[in-house]
Amino acid sequence: MKEILKDLNKAFENKVRLGVMSALMVNDFLDFNSLKELLDVTDGNLASHLKALEKNEYIEVTKEFINRKPNTKYMATALGKDAFRKHIKAIEQLLK
Repeated sequence: MKEILKDLNKAFENKVRLGVMSALMVNDFLDFNSLKELLDVTDGNLASHLKALEKNEYIEVTKEFINRKPNTKYMATALGKDAFRKHIKAIEQLLK
């Protein structure tokens, strides 16, 4: 049991972070507004969770301008994908 629990990652315990990573695992990248709409959260709530994932180096942030409007894109890093897969696998093992 301890072996399974070691791969549970506190960074993904929150449903917003779990949702962000789930979305980024199946998309090359998503912009802020797409994530906000998909997860049905406020700007501030999403921003704080994205910052936490970025601090852990689980996501990468790219900022650009499209027609003079700022656009921020997020993508999962290799480290983030690996950590998330381990987290999900641990949950699956707990459910067995």
